Amino acid sequence: MPKWLRAVFTALVVLLVVLGAGYYWFVVESSMPDDANYAFDIREVRRMVAAVPGDKPEKVEVERIGSFSFPATAIVAGDGWAQRDMPVFSYRLVYPDQTVIVDTALSEELGGGNLVSFDEEAYARMNKAMSEASLIVITHEHMDHIGGITTHPDLPAVLQSTRLTVEQLAEPDRRGPAVFPDGALDGYEPLDYEKYMVIAPGIVLIEAPGHSPGSQMIYVQEADGSELLFIGDVAWQYRNIVTQRERARLVTQFFLKEDRAAVFGQLAALKELSEAEPEISIVPGHDGEIVGSLVEAGILIEGFGDITDEESGEE
Repeated sequence: MPKWLRAVFTALVVLLVVLGAGYYWFVVESSMPDDANYAFDIREVRRMVAAVPGDKPEKVEVERIGSFSFPATAIVAGDGWAQRDMPVFSYRLVYPDQTVIVDTALSEELGGGNLVSFDEEAYARMNKAMSEASLIVITHEHMDHIGGITTHPDLPAVLQSTRLTVEQLAEPDRRGPAVFPDGALDGYEPLDYEKYMVIAPGIVLIEAPGHSPGSQMIYVQEADGSELLFIGDVAWQYRNIVTQRERARLVTQFFLKEDRAAVFGQLAALKELSEAEPEISIVPGHDGEIVGSLVEAGILIEGFGDITDEESGEE
């Protein structure tokens, strides 16, 4: 073999090895790092709920506002390139005398060409529900969870009921392209808490930074004792928990800028919780199958219904 041909062949082999290693590292590899660690004390959360008097939510409703579509490996590293549905949800907790919104999805304008579907009627129902809510909280500050707040037609009124955390407001670039109008947050006092915080009867905020600095899980205990845990985007889908695999590093490192070890620690804690406490309904941020099964089981109610005068506290 001529020297020049041997050199070309060697260069091609080296290139293929480098490309293969890069593909494996950024698209497939998803092993639990040694420094993954996260503590979740469900007994303490339940104790905190029990210590706060007042009526708990009587039902939890869900609206599917729209949907993205991602390659499977972007959701669970190594799962291939077939497209997977990534629905965007908003939830409403209905009390006898008030309502609470968990996550506010995004407008069609914010989603732009990334959306493969958008339900204008569901979005309108959510906007109306936000105007009527006593409390609005979000799992984290990414546009598909905070966007409904930033684009609400009566933002000053809605902000009075919204409890964003210090971390959720600390890095405005994390919210992009969702943007609060200039001056909208002047005088706003964000929440500042450590680990756990009871925000209303039956609701506990749980710090879970990693996917974003302001990520938190939201534990809900209903009046009948049913328990739900809204985990936001700690896991996009339940398969992340089952397989203990993160999103592809290509996504987490270059697009999301995650603390990957922190997220792995949370995935491990959630798997342990799911095995020890299977009655708790864990709700990932974008899992249509899980949400659908919870609707079928009657744990979630599909659609934000009209709140009656009695439920809203009016006479």
